[in-house]
Amino acid sequence: MSRSPGTRRVPTLAFACALGVAAFTASAPLPAAAQSPAPGAGKVMEQFVPIAIYRTGPYAPGGSGIYGAYADYLALVNARDGGVNGVKLVYEECETGYQPDRMIECYERQKGKGPTGAAAFTPSGTGGVYALIDRMTADKIPSVTIGYGRTDSSDGRVFPYFFPLISNYWSENTATIRYIAEREGGFEKLKGKRIANVVMDFAAGRETQAILDAQAKRYGFEVTTFPITPPGLDQRAVWLQVRQYRPDWVLFRGWGAATPTGIKEAARAGIARDRIIGWWWSGSEEDVTPAGDAAKGFITAQFHATGPNYPVFEDIKKYVYAKGHGNVEENRIGSVYYVRGVLHGVAVTEAMRTAMAKFGNRPLTGDEVRWGLEHLVMTSDRIKELGLEGLMPEIKVTCADHEGDGAIRFQQWDGAKWVMISDWIKSDQSMVRPLIEASAAQFAKEKGITARDCAGETN
Repeated sequence: MSRSPGTRRVPTLAFACALGVAAFTASAPLPAAAQSPAPGAGKVMEQFVPIAIYRTGPYAPGGSGIYGAYADYLALVNARDGGVNGVKLVYEECETGYQPDRMIECYERQKGKGPTGAAAFTPSGTGGVYALIDRMTADKIPSVTIGYGRTDSSDGRVFPYFFPLISNYWSENTATIRYIAEREGGFEKLKGKRIANVVMDFAAGRETQAILDAQAKRYGFEVTTFPITPPGLDQRAVWLQVRQYRPDWVLFRGWGAATPTGIKEAARAGIARDRIIGWWWSGSEEDVTPAGDAAKGFITAQFHATGPNYPVFEDIKKYVYAKGHGNVEENRIGSVYYVRGVLHGVAVTEAMRTAMAKFGNRPLTGDEVRWGLEHLVMTSDRIKELGLEGLMPEIKVTCADHEGDGAIRFQQWDGAKWVMISDWIKSDQSMVRPLIEASAAQFAKEKGITARDCAGETN
């Protein structure tokens, strides 16, 4: 059976676990000509794309769904389109187990592969982003982290190679408070309300404390934080404390098995699930199904829609799965994690396409892909052309803004599926951006970085 470069079917998670080994996909061996470091040397028309994945460990459903779908989208671009403007995508998985040290190992192993090195890298976890900032900046390889990562890296003047695209954690938090205000009848109704902030006690969980404190001060509500010790399998005491606090609303930043555990403990403590709003890392099918009836009514933020009925998924089934090249169980196509992986693929390949308009249709260096990311514009027309209409918001990335000003929706679990219960809600950049710039400026001061003048980098 013929296969596109770099596409090799991986074992399912269950099969890998049965073997007691990490699932791993290796790319097809590169031809000798592909070892040349010169961009576009000879007739080489292959672009290497590393995929850091975690098919093992406590958060495996997220890793296998997101980064398996990322590989599926790259396979689709190869099979349907012949690559990006004729440049075939060669990709390779590296298992991280969601551990920062293993993410570093994967990055070092993969960054120099292909004729021009890695086009971009997707650190599979916020901890990995923190661990790789200095290395990736020095190597001039962009990081693409959709819906996660270090929030202040949205300031591209200080973090030129880091792209927490569509929406970051602080933007999510302002949209969440705006949604709560809508439910309460206006921002003025937030005064005197109590909000419990239940968070995983790791980097991503702690990301929103500063913005939440600022919002509490502005709108007059009270917030108390209740940390969960990872992996969060024993939360009874936490939710009893939450019940004693008697909150009007609960913000829940669970992850992996901690989410269904928390939902069940919230139900046991008598806390209404339709007053609990999870971040988007608590909003997958894998988060709620294990909680059974206790999850019904649970609400989460989301930066995309879900469901299998989008043209892009039909194309993936036709061009990838029908040929035996799928990297995820086929019944997960259209699920929450799967959508996020496809959006990673869209961002990286569209950035390549944008960069090629400037640098030519050839393999690109990481720095050239970085330029493409900084000029990435996803209009409604382009989103429709890609078969994604309704699935994602419009975004526009710039030198200074590496987030893209995407919007957020809210979804609710009805016991069988996620149902969208809001329109797209914009974040409050009047609060978010000053905090981002202040945090980035502090990082620049500590590292001795001179912020870029983006006015001179518009072309």
